[in-house]
Amino acid sequence: MKFLESAPRFLFFTGKGGVGKTSVACATALTLAKSGKKVLLVSTDPASNVGQVFGVRIGNSVTPLRAVPGLSALEIDPEQAVEAYRERIVAPVRGLLPESELLGIVESLSGSCTTEIASFDEFTNLLADDSSYGEYDHIVFDTAPTGHTIRLLQLPGSWTDFLAAGKGDPSCLGPLSGLEKHKQVYAKAVQALTDPARTRLVLVSRAQTSSLGEIERTYLELNQIGIGGGYVVVNGVLPDAAGDEDLAEALGARETAALAAFPEAVASLPRDVLELKPGNMVGIPALESLFTTTSGGDAPDDAAPGAEIEDAPLAALVNEMERDGHGLVMCMGKGGVGKTTVAASIAVALAKRGHAVHLTTTDPAAHLSETLHGSIPGLTVSRIDPAAAIQEYRSHVLETKGRNLDEDGRAALAEDLLSPCTDEVAVFRQFSKVVQESRRHFVVIDTAPTGHTLLLLDATGSYHREIARQVGDTMGFETPLMRLQDPAQTKVVLVTLAETTPVLEAEELQGDLERAGIHPWAWVINNSIAAAHPQSPFLQARAASEIEQITKVHTLTDRVALIPLLPEEPTGEGKLSAMTALSSQPA
Repeated sequence: MKFLESAPRFLFFTGKGGVGKTSVACATALTLAKSGKKVLLVSTDPASNVGQVFGVRIGNSVTPLRAVPGLSALEIDPEQAVEAYRERIVAPVRGLLPESELLGIVESLSGSCTTEIASFDEFTNLLADDSSYGEYDHIVFDTAPTGHTIRLLQLPGSWTDFLAAGKGDPSCLGPLSGLEKHKQVYAKAVQALTDPARTRLVLVSRAQTSSLGEIERTYLELNQIGIGGGYVVVNGVLPDAAGDEDLAEALGARETAALAAFPEAVASLPRDVLELKPGNMVGIPALESLFTTTSGGDAPDDAAPGAEIEDAPLAALVNEMERDGHGLVMCMGKGGVGKTTVAASIAVALAKRGHAVHLTTTDPAAHLSETLHGSIPGLTVSRIDPAAAIQEYRSHVLETKGRNLDEDGRAALAEDLLSPCTDEVAVFRQFSKVVQESRRHFVVIDTAPTGHTLLLLDATGSYHREIARQVGDTMGFETPLMRLQDPAQTKVVLVTLAETTPVLEAEELQGDLERAGIHPWAWVINNSIAAAHPQSPFLQARAASEIEQITKVHTLTDRVALIPLLPEEPTGEGKLSAMTALSSQPA
């Protein structure tokens, strides 16, 4: 493995959810420990399953792994980290601000930005405190902090006075109010991150266009704050042992095409390719096999891929959606799970049944047009331009909140406006207009804001409470948030894959939405190998490994649709229409 050659003290693994970061990080820590090094494996992933991989319970304290001398592990609990961090920020202003403003600040400290900063706050000592952690030759991090988080920590200025004066709605600004006294420690940690002699960035991907695009974006973002010299690991590439059945050959061709179009910014980085293994990366023997080339594997003796899964076509969900004759359908989920394809398939099915349908997306228009391959009677397609929405929103906030700030304050505000949470608020302002259309016909939205964004908007009065104040008790009113909370008007569909991390992330998203009063209506498990009923022993073993996650999804929801992994990309009217009819049978 190129990324293991002359490995520095710190190794950071990053990439999209479900690409295998945890498996690669765990196998790396195991390999280094087996070579005689003393290693600490640290996970900052909210959906961490490091303990599950090693088959031991790992908590928020350093835990030696007895089966591997020299290896210890630590799972930073994001909830505990955020709770401690939130209290440190809120405590100084409790009793000084009205309760409503305190609630707004607390909610602002519940988003992904705060989780990242709180987690970074927890593992800062791992980077900067040699007196406590100097005994380790290597510290391996599963999930690196984003460029946004690191840039935020580098900014000058204190937001305590700004928040205490109540000059604006809090967003990701809240964390800044407590950073000042920690700046020296943060600076030392950031210095370690940006030193290639001490830190190595490993970008983990799958042989998929969207996944490769994500590591390019991450690499360019981290480059902006001085983290370079990355390595690429392409994980889960179909081996020759997968067999010569049509499904395996088609999947291999899709991977070959994606690798041939490797993103330019990361194409020249040192690259390792890891084969897909027949089973899950759970247990030390499985981890020891990850960096090896194998001849494949047989399906377990007791595996009967497909026999244990119920027939659950997407058409059954479409039938229920159709009954009201109109309404809002929101397809949500993490990147790379196929939200756009599922949304397009639902929209095409409703249009072909004679309904007027508006399909809108925050993905680039070219991607959606490539999925549809032309116009379809009854179907209107649009896009919400995130770049334009975000720019308009940033300008508005800088002109209002930033009007009376000094240079450092405006710099911090401008940086805060680069956060993912801010992006979602900006896009929400645009698609709230589209939501109203669902009174008359079907509106299908691909990529929706998270529950945190909706709570933030509601708690700070950005939209819902502003309307309530204007209208008062004299007349009825309805905001987009109220429509999203009404199951008779809105059906939220969570899209996932039959893999551990995507299911954990979708479960987390469901909890976030429910905090906002929005109850997901159904789940769609996309690209299921088990539902395709493969014939080769290798793919049958992979199918068997999906059963646990499919079973888990059924415990989280009453409505599940299962879409088989298809030999070809489902693009064009014909293939998209077929998706809604597919059951758990061979394509």
